[in-house]
Amino acid sequence: MTPYPFSAVVGLDDLRLALLLTAVSPAVGGVLVRGEKGTAKSTVVRALAALLPEVDVVRGCRFACDPTAPDSGCPDGPHEADAPHGHRPAALVELPVGATEDRVVGTLDIQRALADGVKAYEPGLLAAAHRGALYVDEVNLLPDHLVDLLLDAAAMGRAHVERDGVSVKHASRFLLVGTMNPEEGEPRPQLVDRFGLVVTVAAPRDAVQRAEVVRRRLAYEADPAGFAASFGAAEEALAARIVTARAALPAVHLPDAELDRIARVCLAYGVDGMRADIVVARCAVALAAWHGRDRVTADDIRDAARLALPHRRRKDPLDPPGTDEQRLEEALEQADAEAPPESDDDPDGGPDGGSPDGGPDNGGGPDNNGPDNGPDQGEPGGSGPGSGAAGADPGGGADDRGPEPAADRDPRDAADPREHTEDKPGQAAGGAAQAGTAYRPRTFRIGARGEGGHAGRRSPAFARRGRVVGSRVPHGKLAGAPHLPATLRAALHRRATATPVPGSLRAVSCVQPRDLREAVHVGREANLVLFVVDASGSMAARQRMTVVKTAVLSLLRDAYQRRDRIGMITFRGSTAEQVLPPTSSHEVGVLRLASLRTGGRTPLAAGLRQAAATSATERRRDPRRRPLLVVVTDGRATSGGDPVEVAPALAGVATVVVDCESGPVRLGLARRLAAALHADVMPLDALAANGPGAHGSHRRAA
Repeated sequence: MTPYPFSAVVGLDDLRLALLLTAVSPAVGGVLVRGEKGTAKSTVVRALAALLPEVDVVRGCRFACDPTAPDSGCPDGPHEADAPHGHRPAALVELPVGATEDRVVGTLDIQRALADGVKAYEPGLLAAAHRGALYVDEVNLLPDHLVDLLLDAAAMGRAHVERDGVSVKHASRFLLVGTMNPEEGEPRPQLVDRFGLVVTVAAPRDAVQRAEVVRRRLAYEADPAGFAASFGAAEEALAARIVTARAALPAVHLPDAELDRIARVCLAYGVDGMRADIVVARCAVALAAWHGRDRVTADDIRDAARLALPHRRRKDPLDPPGTDEQRLEEALEQADAEAPPESDDDPDGGPDGGSPDGGPDNGGGPDNNGPDNGPDQGEPGGSGPGSGAAGADPGGGADDRGPEPAADRDPRDAADPREHTEDKPGQAAGGAAQAGTAYRPRTFRIGARGEGGHAGRRSPAFARRGRVVGSRVPHGKLAGAPHLPATLRAALHRRATATPVPGSLRAVSCVQPRDLREAVHVGREANLVLFVVDASGSMAARQRMTVVKTAVLSLLRDAYQRRDRIGMITFRGSTAEQVLPPTSSHEVGVLRLASLRTGGRTPLAAGLRQAAATSATERRRDPRRRPLLVVVTDGRATSGGDPVEVAPALAGVATVVVDCESGPVRLGLARRLAAALHADVMPLDALAANGPGAHGSHRRAA
């Protein structure tokens, strides 16, 4: 099908500019596109392929070797200097989220190796993307083992295949482009740091623009070829301009004064490492080349910083992502203020040393009219999952209506006025207690071995890697590593039962594809960690909620590190509420926890019923992801019935009860609840890994 033309995209100036700059200079490091669903992220990225310059390759080389500088380690080489060569379009390779490791890096044809005795290597997606672009849609959902492969290839420019004593290496340099919806969680910081530029996109807020988007889309769907032809001239002009800018790139001069400005901006913005400085410099040079200038200017630095710096300031992986535009603007102004005065005979000065002829906007954009506002218009401050929700009260419910009428109160509440405490010392304004500094908690695991549907770092499960515990007959094509001893045993057994040859052991010649056995590995899986948190009035007493929030924050951090999905249910007043549906966005969990308020009675049974319903829903949605329930409560139940009666609804769900009861006199209600749930119980003050009793092994949920 004819792709949508790049120059036909309405708006999205920052995204188009970022993609064009990486096409001009792939050394910039690729683009990560963040945005809500339905904002044409994938459409724009796929449209870029038509603009990429053709590449000259050695004919017959599966690894797209450049005939002028072939890879000396190419598996299809060595290539002679006069080897036949030709041109082909630059590849845009898509990496599916569900791809296997073998499909990404390539694999050895085990059946052919065993049957014919030859080492046959089948290249993967990293080989196909060499000298082209690798596009990962929903990059934030990419499994950890694939992220590791991308990080290795992006860092070294080579892909390695190590399997069964055979080593294959080949060049793999590509333009990495990823798209993601922040609502579904953030990718690993190491992966985000590998993207040179990050752009946040949103749907147009102008009715005229929205109407034009629909008009063009309908026209494209009615006649894709005709629609693309109407933008043919604009596409050719963009492609030619990319080629011209690439050719001019080596001649662009980066003055020392502007290099010093880059260093000052990065220091003032507080980024870690040196990658930010390098990317800003490369992006500024690409901007100058794109606009036909031979010298980098201060405005190039400002525009490059707005594209390359915002995602590099997060100090904690659970910090809300997004752009702090005010902080970036202050860093730019500070860098300008600290700049040494320019002298008239400054060799770095030039006839265009001031304004870059209107910045990147006047150089012409994807539709030959140029991006209207430069790269600072598409970076809304404070964007990211949960943005704007931190000040909201996720509890909603009874506390917003004021104190409960006396007639509606449970008689048991009168004995403990703490149940109706709202704003205690140590709480933030509005009744939300503040969490303290997170610590490393003990590790909760599901004891039974899972099926390994989601790779992670928590509970034991069958996996594609890990300790070998047995063998099995593969279903279809061999998916994992072969189990050689089991394969030989199967071959010998077949020969012995078919045509016995006493004293003969011709292992290689007797092995057939049907004898293959694959290894069974045991590793770790990721789980759904569902927090059920008591937010009633009793938790506000003696600043207990601060301690509880700190504990839950620590468990959230642990869930992030172990690649779990998380969900959160709170109960207070007369009902329970799912304040965070199961998600991979741990940052949203932190925001929901920060805004959690306390007060009212303790409907513990309602919280458990909500947890049972959520677990059942998620089990139907994803049967291979096992839930782990973490109930944070002191065991008191002052409304909603006896929680022990709800325990059968949670049968089969691994559970841990974190006992928040404190004081010299303890009723042991949390332990009673844990016994009914067949759960482990962990005192709140023993939750830290280095806390009391830390010398023992980690507890595991049954």
